[in-house]
Amino acid sequence: MKLAAVLVLLATPVAAVDVPSGQQVTLHEVLVDAQEKVTWLRFRFLAPQIAVGAGQVSYEVAGQDMLHLCETVALPYIDEFRLSGDKVVISFMDQITEFGQSDPDVTQYFESFRPENGVCMWDEF
Repeated sequence: MKLAAVLVLLATPVAAVDVPSGQQVTLHEVLVDAQEKVTWLRFRFLAPQIAVGAGQVSYEVAGQDMLHLCETVALPYIDEFRLSGDKVVISFMDQITEFGQSDPDVTQYFESFRPENGVCMWDEF
């Protein structure tokens, strides 16, 4: 994946523990990814409980957490820092990885949303 421009807006993790599933997630970074036609606002969370194995939080369960985080973390963050973007991506990773780098040993989940009138609408990539 080639990125036109990526700006890291947050380097220090911020706890975001109040999600519907009860899993512990931590905001790792926020990226502004300005592509040719679309600007993606990427909120990357560390979510160790999505790791493969006993007790794994499934994609279906994590999806509700991602919607919750879009509305309770991403939208307020966008307003506070006066960001502008077409899409919001909430991603979970069980281990911290460099953005854009794949690692077969890391479990990752992604959801894309359109911010509309103060809510997050599920959107296809």
